[in-house]
Amino acid sequence: MFWEMGCFLLKARKRTYQAPDLLLTIAILSLLAIGAIMVYSASAIWADYKFNDSFYFAKRQLLFAGVGIVCMFFIMNIPYLTWQKYAKPILIICFILLIAVLIPGIGMVRGGARSWIGVGAFSIQPAEFMKLGLIIYLSTFLAANQKYITSFKKGFVPSMLLVFVAFGLIMLQPDLGTGMVLVLTCVVMIFVAGAKISHFVGLGIVGLIGFLGLIISAPYRINRITAFLNPWEDPLGNGFQIIQSLYAIGPGGLMGMGLGQSLQKFFYLPEPHNDFIFAILAEELGFIGGTFVLLLFLLLLWRGIRVSLAAPDTFGSLLGLGIIGMISIQVMINISVVIGLIPVTGITLPFLSYGGSSLTLILCSIGIVLNISRYAKL
Repeated sequence: MFWEMGCFLLKARKRTYQAPDLLLTIAILSLLAIGAIMVYSASAIWADYKFNDSFYFAKRQLLFAGVGIVCMFFIMNIPYLTWQKYAKPILIICFILLIAVLIPGIGMVRGGARSWIGVGAFSIQPAEFMKLGLIIYLSTFLAANQKYITSFKKGFVPSMLLVFVAFGLIMLQPDLGTGMVLVLTCVVMIFVAGAKISHFVGLGIVGLIGFLGLIISAPYRINRITAFLNPWEDPLGNGFQIIQSLYAIGPGGLMGMGLGQSLQKFFYLPEPHNDFIFAILAEELGFIGGTFVLLLFLLLLWRGIRVSLAAPDTFGSLLGLGIIGMISIQVMINISVVIGLIPVTGITLPFLSYGGSSLTLILCSIGIVLNISRYAKL
């Protein structure tokens, strides 16, 4: 057995001799560098007030980024087909974590949601693990059942049933933002795999009804909708975040007020280093700085799609597209919230927002895409 494993790894090493995609790597490292700078700039005042240490969040962000980069480069050298072999155990572990977080005494409540499990001085968010775990499993399932993907009963229903079970557990926390990212990512994967558009029409109708039900069932979600439509109706309540976000973006103008010169981070915009970090970036670096960041995300999207389409097998293509799709959807939702296009959801901006498990998991995911790029025929 050990001899066979050694031969497999040796062959894998020969196959992965190709260097990882350079432009994709540059985009990731550039976004991480900008994120570290902006986390410090956005959080220094708040950290000094709360922890008497202006570098508190910046130091933790650098730690998470450092761990994530190490994991990314380690995973980059693991043949991506390895994840296909362990897709089912990974998914089971993710489901166990999602159930465990709902148990009082294990799950930690933050911001009204029981979404965290404490591990020593740190904490993890099981929903973040589920996003990657489900992408890996769904890529395996769709690649192995390509001939059934056009079948409603044998292909479409089993795939979506699994997605909705995961979504249901996430909504019990509740965490609508993460649940939306998970569902949209999986829908993109199933569509790319070859599912019929007619199946998605029915799913869209059911999903719309269910989405309306989720909104009606929680008064705070209704308040977010009304605040989105007219934030000035309740400027000190439900409309406060989006108003303060727009107050940050507006004065930024073309060139920005200068790095570190934001006014909204002085306790106007709540937790500016998290979900609304792009508003502080736009205020300090202006339209040019915001556009540069968006171009880096577009570079990531372009290279990620090219790598995925050039993968040597269906599993690699779906896995890469799923990961890039997850990141891109999260970026679109976050920035849409910040500039007032959609109601507020608790979604971080990948690579830039302060975070532990979310940042580390995204970098691990990118490590998989970089490994796929070592096999891709670009």
